[in-house]
Amino acid sequence: MTTTSDKIAWIRLSAIHLPLKAPISDAKVLTGRQKPLTEVACLFAEIETVDGHSGIGFSYSKRAGGPGQFEHAKEIAPVLLGEDPNDIAKLWTKLAWAGASVGRSGLAVQAIAAFDIALWDMKAKRAGLPLSKLLGAHRDSVQCYNTSGGFLSSPLAEVLDNVERSIEQGIGGIKIKVGQPDMAEDLRRVAAVNDKIGGRVSLMVDANQQWDRPAAMRACRQLEAFNLVWIEEPLDAYDSEGHAALAAALDTPIATGEMLASVAEHIDLIQRNAVDFIQPDAPRVGGITQFLRICALAEQKKLKLAPHFAMEIHLHLAAAYEFEPWVEHFDWLDPLFNERLENRNGRMIVPNRPGLGFTLSDQAMAWKRADAEFGKRP
Repeated sequence: MTTTSDKIAWIRLSAIHLPLKAPISDAKVLTGRQKPLTEVACLFAEIETVDGHSGIGFSYSKRAGGPGQFEHAKEIAPVLLGEDPNDIAKLWTKLAWAGASVGRSGLAVQAIAAFDIALWDMKAKRAGLPLSKLLGAHRDSVQCYNTSGGFLSSPLAEVLDNVERSIEQGIGGIKIKVGQPDMAEDLRRVAAVNDKIGGRVSLMVDANQQWDRPAAMRACRQLEAFNLVWIEEPLDAYDSEGHAALAAALDTPIATGEMLASVAEHIDLIQRNAVDFIQPDAPRVGGITQFLRICALAEQKKLKLAPHFAMEIHLHLAAAYEFEPWVEHFDWLDPLFNERLENRNGRMIVPNRPGLGFTLSDQAMAWKRADAEFGKRP
């Protein structure tokens, strides 16, 4: 029987704020619910062990919550020192109990996610395997679609230019935002993008929770004419009943889940048959350990998977999902890392580098606003 005596010796947390090239707006901004997005606040956790193994993981927040994640992570980090890094499930629970008074959802588990992802990265590196293969990969590449070029803050001409550029870059799908006050304008943009694509790649739309139930039904019925891969977040993220009604009434699949911040919230969505494409976000639900629990439930229901954002993490997780998934191409985080992902023939190629296969860039370090260290570096 093989055992390990390795222990976690050192942890470094970094709060890194990545500025976006231009303010980004979706339907929530146009209706005054939120301000334009100007930066992504990232929480990075670097972990090293007595035996010299290391891993890196991250969580993130948009618009608000980044400093809170960092502060919560600082409070709970010390409980990992001296622990066996291979006991990832045990350590997730230990971290959750360390911050039990703030619950097991939202900011609390998003802080845990950075540690959890770092431990999975370390385990795969220790095995000399890409994370996808450590988990038991079904494929070496995943269908990918672009979102970052389809925001409502982009004029239609710019969106159409992005369609062509994305196709040239080997991306297999285009998703654009809808949910404007004038539905006719949404339909005009979708029709123009559909014409530009000309059947070469797939098309999806995302309403970012904009509509109420009657408006969603009317909008989705009109959108069915475009043979979309899915209609995303037509309703409030927590309206499982409403999403279930849409899923039952429409031929076009319904996608949602990205805004949910726990396994329990995804269980409700799955049990109500409220979704065709489930869209969990590993950093938002507490890391890879929790993401895999959602995937196990989704596979039982034969659901499709399309994880939200963070392709650097989700590419590996999607590659290990039973049914053919999609992964979201967002190049926003590229400046944080020294490595790049490759797209070819409509698919994103899983890198063969051990672990997640990413290291922090000098630029990431230049954007660091705060850090904290625990233990002693071996």
